[in-house]
Amino acid sequence: MYFAVICRDKPGALQTRMDNREKHLAYIEETGVVFMAGPFLENDQMVGSLVIVEVDSLEAAQDWAANDPYAKAGLFADVQVKAWKKVIG
Repeated sequence: MYFAVICRDKPGALQTRMDNREKHLAYIEETGVVFMAGPFLENDQMVGSLVIVEVDSLEAAQDWAANDPYAKAGLFADVQVKAWKKVIG
């Protein structure tokens, strides 16, 4: 099953994002469940993330999101995890 992890950064938290970016990318690589991912942008600045994970359950997706180094560093103001269905692409 696919799940969308939709994250909104805290205002003014770009440095937190940059300080933890390598750990975040390593986590994506190590876990092997990310189908696709990328940042949300405002005025060419990263302000959040969309990560599509392929896992067995909502709980597994929530656990993945909670263990993301970005989340552990306190980057996000809000995180939503929703079931997602791939239709095109």
